[in-house]
Amino acid sequence: MSGQGVWLRARARLRRFPALLAGCGEQAAAYGRCVAAAVGGPAELRRDACLEEFRALRDCIDRAVGPEER
Repeated sequence: MSGQGVWLRARARLRRFPALLAGCGEQAAAYGRCVAAAVGGPAELRRDACLEEFRALRDCIDRAVGPEER
């Protein structure tokens, strides 16, 4: 039993990620701005500080991937 097929499928999915991310540029930028604002200054990034923006980005990528690959 070989795990090679698993790694090949994972690599194929990762190769698609830049294109998926580019298609969700608005959501990615909003998430990036939120994280940058949250870590700017002396405070540390808190868990769920940018949850709304992260969920919007994740939803966009999920829609781009489609149900057949989830």
